[in-house]
Amino acid sequence: MAADFIALGYDDVALAATLVLSNAALSLGFRLGLEYRLLFAGLRMAVQLTLIGYILRWLFLSASPIWTLVAAVLMLLFAGREALARQERRFSGWWGYGLGTSSMLMASFLVTIFALTTQVRPDPWFDPRYAIPMLGMILGNAMTGVSLGLDTLTRSAARERVAIETRLALGHSRTEAFRTITRSTLRNAFIPIVNSMAAAGIVSLPGMMTGQILAGIDPVDAVKYQLMISFLIAGGTGLGVLAAVLGGVMRLTDSRHRLRLDRLTGPA
Repeated sequence: MAADFIALGYDDVALAATLVLSNAALSLGFRLGLEYRLLFAGLRMAVQLTLIGYILRWLFLSASPIWTLVAAVLMLLFAGREALARQERRFSGWWGYGLGTSSMLMASFLVTIFALTTQVRPDPWFDPRYAIPMLGMILGNAMTGVSLGLDTLTRSAARERVAIETRLALGHSRTEAFRTITRSTLRNAFIPIVNSMAAAGIVSLPGMMTGQILAGIDPVDAVKYQLMISFLIAGGTGLGVLAAVLGGVMRLTDSRHRLRLDRLTGPA
């Protein structure tokens, strides 16, 4: 199906931005205290996306494996920072940043390379036009799952301290002592991706699919891409959450099977 691409001007974007201004006015009228945060978030998003648009244009034209890798690493580093910022109680030292970041590195890069080499198969396989957007979608969702998983794990460990120490005192291993918490943490971290897959197509049209349709892609082809991406996101999120939670359990205990909440920072 052929379709014309409808280009937007900056005046069209500015017209849409007036809706954010209306939200700010609503916040001001009801004294919600969110008007400055709304305006700053909107301005920050506009600046960031505009800059990334020009960077991606240059990156796509260069098609350099080195610059593609640099962009991917920068995305990972920023994702690690955002995941850490969303946790109320954090692991002290390097573990606070390193656990979530390494989990996302393993999950998102592994799944992205798997898709590029077995399903999409661009030439070259690292073509940034495909690699960067796919990595961004997988990494973004893995970041949400990992940050939610680690936050739930550390909160639960502090809340269930007496129960965990009792199990350890009765001779249970650290894995057994954390089994209930691990199960509930994994379940909570999976909820966002389960909900997004369950609602796709009936409640909402996913962003990638909508963008492709607006760009003139046949809806059936757009659906195929969206299904593939959704499955990749689910797999990447699952791998990242599992690695982060199991690593967190190991860090919250030691080789003598003792609970180590002293390795956490934040409110008690």
